[in-house]
Amino acid sequence: MLDTIRKLLGIAPQLESDGSYSPSKIALKLWTSGTTDFENISYTKYQWKKSKILVIFTEQKNMTMKNGKKFSTGNHPVEAILPMLHLKNAGFDFEIATPTGKPVVFEMWAFPKEDTHVKSLYDEYKSNFEKPMKLHDFVEESLDDADPYAAVFIPGGHGAMIGLPEDRNVSKILHWAKENSLFTITLCHWPGSLLSTTLDNQEFIYKWYDMAVFPDSVDNFTPFIGYLPGKMPVGLSERLKSLGANIVNTKADKTVCVDRKLITGASPLASNELGKLAAETLLKELS
Repeated sequence: MLDTIRKLLGIAPQLESDGSYSPSKIALKLWTSGTTDFENISYTKYQWKKSKILVIFTEQKNMTMKNGKKFSTGNHPVEAILPMLHLKNAGFDFEIATPTGKPVVFEMWAFPKEDTHVKSLYDEYKSNFEKPMKLHDFVEESLDDADPYAAVFIPGGHGAMIGLPEDRNVSKILHWAKENSLFTITLCHWPGSLLSTTLDNQEFIYKWYDMAVFPDSVDNFTPFIGYLPGKMPVGLSERLKSLGANIVNTKADKTVCVDRKLITGASPLASNELGKLAAETLLKELS
């Protein structure tokens, strides 16, 4: 009876063909849009040797919630593509990677289908999204030479919390970026990937850093309107706090933050602001 009432009210998560759940009709109306707030800024383009940005995506789709139901997730397209648009406009190029080289998984239910800028960049890199580099290959072939690289970008989406926090190659790359003074850019749930730096009893390399991250309080609320099909298996912001991170936001808003070489954003709403901040910061520091 309760499930029927939730369906009638539009707050029941929607069952997909593989048995996972995407957000309810109400949740999609509240938190997705056909367009974005992307600002098409003409930056003075970067023209020196540190022009590459490694972008680490998840290749996994389904997150198991506490009640056993699976959330249809992956990489949030707005959180990935808006920062990439700004960084591309600023003169940077991308190397696309997933843990094992399987295709990038996007939350296509969140794709802004009326946004021509997002669609253009997605189409431009579609072949790279479908056949990305393996993180293992990057570790084996590129860690000896940091000179061509400006940053590591790990886009947003709940999918960051599936596999990446336990991936030793992600840990190696984040340590490499920090040791070589490269920028690390991330937002929303993707600071979950930063947890990989604690594998094998290592100290969290972002201890005492200020960062913006999606609040656990919002994740705890969203099952009530069907965005998530159940409660999160773990709380991200509290976990980061327990490791010594200073979370600068309390809402899922447009908050962005720079602390040393770490650039972070709070939520999908921060995607455009994060892109601008990342582009402007890299141009200022590297030009």
